[in-house]
Amino acid sequence: MEIRKTKRLNFMAHKNSGIDGLVAVEAWIAKSFDPKLLELVKVRVSQMNGCAHCLHMHRQDALKLGETDDRLLLLNAWRESQLFSTRERAALAWAEALTQIAKSHAPDDVYEEAHTNFSDDELVALSIGIAMINAWNRLAIGFRLQHPADHKRAAA
Repeated sequence: MEIRKTKRLNFMAHKNSGIDGLVAVEAWIAKSFDPKLLELVKVRVSQMNGCAHCLHMHRQDALKLGETDDRLLLLNAWRESQLFSTRERAALAWAEALTQIAKSHAPDDVYEEAHTNFSDDELVALSIGIAMINAWNRLAIGFRLQHPADHKRAAA
């Protein structure tokens, strides 16, 4: 599939109360859930959705929080790797189920594993975090928010 080169609105520069609301939800999530694990989830969901901009941003954020390149490189194959804890696996499985909700319908076994590993409040925060990165991915892809390397290439 070819991506059209039509210039689109820079939704991040456009003052809008809807974007402000999304940012406010992100601030709440940052206080309500493990930030390092949330970044891991955001990278995984962005991989699934194919959002280059969000992949770049959340990989950088994860590294700042102490995440390793090895784990980030293996994130797409987290089921086959021993580098992820039971809690991380539960979060990643829940993230995948919610990201593919039309296909998965959030299976009971995936929910039970997540609920076993997270308190009720944590599970709600994680689920909202998953919904938020899906929303940001859709905005970034829809408005063609570019990866920084694409900006450099276009400027050359």
